[in-house]
Amino acid sequence: MCGIAGFWGPTSNADGHSALVRRMSNRIAHRGPDGDGVWTDPDAEIALAHRRLSIVDLSPAGAQPMVSACGRYVISFNGEIYNHVDLRSSLGRDQVWRGHSDTEVLLAAIARWGVRRALEQSVGMFAFAVWDRKLRTLALARDRLGEKPLYFGYLQQTFVFASELSAFTAHPEWRGGVNRDSLALLMRHNYIPAPHSIYEGISKLGPGQILTLTKPSDQPHFESYWSASAVAQAGSVSPFTGTPDQAVERLEGLLRQSLQGQMMADVPLGAFLSGGVDSSTVVALMQSMSSCPVKTFTIGFEQKDFNEAEQAKAIARHLGTAHSELYVSEQEARDVIPQLPRYYSEPFADASQIPTYLVSRLAKQHVTVSLSGDGGDELFAGYSRYALAQTLWNRLKPLPRWVRRAVQALATTPSPAVYDAVFGAMPYRLGTRPGDRIHKAAGLLPSASLVELYAGMVSVWGHPTPVIGAGSAPTVLTGRQRELVLSSDVQRLMYLDLVSYLPGDILAKVDRASMAVSLESRVPLLDHRVVEFALSLPSSYLNREGETKWPLRQVLYKYVPQQLIERPKMGFGVPIDGWLRGTLRDWAEDLLAEARLKREGYLDPAPIRRVWAEHLSGRRNMQYHLWPVLMFQEWLSQQGRSDFD
Repeated sequence: MCGIAGFWGPTSNADGHSALVRRMSNRIAHRGPDGDGVWTDPDAEIALAHRRLSIVDLSPAGAQPMVSACGRYVISFNGEIYNHVDLRSSLGRDQVWRGHSDTEVLLAAIARWGVRRALEQSVGMFAFAVWDRKLRTLALARDRLGEKPLYFGYLQQTFVFASELSAFTAHPEWRGGVNRDSLALLMRHNYIPAPHSIYEGISKLGPGQILTLTKPSDQPHFESYWSASAVAQAGSVSPFTGTPDQAVERLEGLLRQSLQGQMMADVPLGAFLSGGVDSSTVVALMQSMSSCPVKTFTIGFEQKDFNEAEQAKAIARHLGTAHSELYVSEQEARDVIPQLPRYYSEPFADASQIPTYLVSRLAKQHVTVSLSGDGGDELFAGYSRYALAQTLWNRLKPLPRWVRRAVQALATTPSPAVYDAVFGAMPYRLGTRPGDRIHKAAGLLPSASLVELYAGMVSVWGHPTPVIGAGSAPTVLTGRQRELVLSSDVQRLMYLDLVSYLPGDILAKVDRASMAVSLESRVPLLDHRVVEFALSLPSSYLNREGETKWPLRQVLYKYVPQQLIERPKMGFGVPIDGWLRGTLRDWAEDLLAEARLKREGYLDPAPIRRVWAEHLSGRRNMQYHLWPVLMFQEWLSQQGRSDFD
């Protein structure tokens, strides 16, 4: 795991290409504290830089940027190629090797087969830039599922790229204008999905894409070497035809194959363990494949509703892992928040970023690589919202939209507080603050399709976003569904999360949090062979006998008793609700001050102040609306500061 940066084009920097690209890479030094390197060709005006976190081949033979044995290609690579040993054998005995790094193997594969075929043969997570010295072309590529980040764009006549946005701030042509459409996306989704970024003129390379540039002033050419939509379509047309038990057996074999590659490292390795199905399955299989106790890590909170530490400890004890846990105080979590903009480099508002960072920091005290269970919900239909969306749509679609709009108007006439008071006086309870849920559900009534309804369910501020004075959120979710025909509603919703929420939120969260402490995080469930198999399973196999994620659970139950696993799903949350009325109140009040919002000019103070007042009153829990606003405001406050740069 490393950090990469570079540019192609002229520079006004007095110290030349080498000094400038080194300054860019120094801004992301946390991604690679073990070494750094630069490679430049001033005549071609190309510069590559690399920050190294040594994982495989710790010797100088693994240093980057790396030149191919033939001298034609130069690469700056971030990530891991898990099947590099097999690729090394495929490249033949006549290949000359300087060391045993996976980077050298990938570079040799590119020299032998070209970029696309080398990627098709590779299993891993990565983002890289490779320069062809003969043809003078630059190629950027990103792994299939989007585990590793890669930003790119133009600064005047210069093409730039990097693992994180902060690298660009070192370039003399950097201006850093906020993209208001991207800000609207943040307010709607809590993250900014690819290809968008918070800055004007800067984009994210999409998962499974190759970008090729023949001149720095030209528009890049994009191609996909792996497509989630094609895989989902193929799985729907030609689904798995074996029995459910055969599906479980096949899944366990694929997971073991994935772990065999992902447990390979020349440094200490462990795993995050929350006690849920996904992370427990990963740890259980790791322990069954290991000759010594696997190091596992979890975070706990004193608040019972958010504490998974006891569950994780019980599973660790059963499996015999070397378990470490850390109970986090409210103040410790509060102290992390001002650091988040620096770690994430663009505003990001999934509040579980806080415990993710804290558990990464805990793990880093013991290991350099940690495996996680991310991806299980998206691959095996683990989210309850899939079934809820399907049920709602089946009931709504027979009704004319004008009828549904009329019902919406009636349902939203009473305020949420009125509903809370009415239901609060009844002998039975409809949960806490039913008014918020009723208003949210009413907003879904006019939906024109299942996908539109689902997009509304997972949106925060809705569409159009009422807190943005200018700018509108592109229709990211619905736009990715138009040409895709799948066999079930659940598969459609799983696909949407696979190409949007998973890379944009879950994987971005884990990458930035872990790399902030120079920890490599690996995701065994997202081996593309596991993904392709999961997308071929019929929906009846995913939700079976009343259990979601049925195939994954059956693998887990071979190693962990069912009673240790069965409990209500918590997620990896933090009690932001109460914190905003307590420890975080002064911090939030400062960021949400009406005069400040007006002066900055990005957000409309009126709806924000109204929501803040409702939250402080205790009548409504508005943490989900407030957190993206607060994360943008904190990020904005740090722009231009030397400690941020």
